[in-house]
Amino acid sequence: MHQVQDFAHPQRVVSLLGIEPGMVVADFGAGSGAYALAAGVALIGSGKVYAIDVQKDLLRRIANEATHQRIPNIEIIWADLELPHASKLADHSVDVVIISNLLFQLVDKMPPLREAHRILKKHGKLAIIDWKDSYRGLGPAPEDIVTKEAASSFAARARFTLSREFDPGAHHYGLLMKPSH
Repeated sequence: MHQVQDFAHPQRVVSLLGIEPGMVVADFGAGSGAYALAAGVALIGSGKVYAIDVQKDLLRRIANEATHQRIPNIEIIWADLELPHASKLADHSVDVVIISNLLFQLVDKMPPLREAHRILKKHGKLAIIDWKDSYRGLGPAPEDIVTKEAASSFAARARFTLSREFDPGAHHYGLLMKPSH
């Protein structure tokens, strides 16, 4: 559960993404909640973070941690992001979508990317963060790795263009994408 926090730097990534008060952020496959919680802190009580995951126990932990840290603007959404319109969010209503350590877990990589495109505002941003490699059992199995090039290709098929790459931590790559409309 703490792999993201051990190997990536959510606070730094949130800062790099320009997340600031008033924004709406969706964390797809929120997992341990590291990015959702960091985004919630950056919003300083205004705006909204949607923590979206298929695992209800992880969502409960995020909700409990948000309460514990007094982060009021995190909303939990249970959803299977491999299904169309899974997030239940309105079209063009989100400023930033974060997809961290999710693509390698999915058989079909396209549904969450299409969903990100649907909900992002015209000038919104998509951050894809995933494992560079398999690290002796700490990351995904070697055959499950989604390379930076593959992630970029999937995103392009979902009508995103690469803005820039960023460094989320030692074992991950980061792609900042923008929607093409």
